[in-house]
Amino acid sequence: MFVKQDSLEAIEFEGLQIVDYTAGRDLDSSLAFISVPVGAAHAEAYSKRSDKYYLVIDGAVLFCLEGHEETLSKGDFCFVERGRHFSYRNIGAVQANLVLVHTPSFRLDQEVFVK
Repeated sequence: MFVKQDSLEAIEFEGLQIVDYTAGRDLDSSLAFISVPVGAAHAEAYSKRSDKYYLVIDGAVLFCLEGHEETLSKGDFCFVERGRHFSYRNIGAVQANLVLVHTPSFRLDQEVFVK
């Protein structure tokens, strides 16, 4: 299977731009590219279904995993085990870009957002 970026549309989610390369496909894992504008954030959440693998491609994000904060920049990685609370926000002066893999694949109904 090949997926060309220009065949996909970004989804806006609370200020984040998400391109899901595997949407609508019945696969074991899913892959997304996330653009995080300056000041944008992903609210605290956890997954009831998937482990999450985040790789920072550009920029910097302050990642919070179960209350522990770490600044991640280009080339850094964060593994979020299913059920663990996480959040992140762009703390830099430029847009941050992340690659995200869910295993098993992403299902919105299995994501829990903590208010």
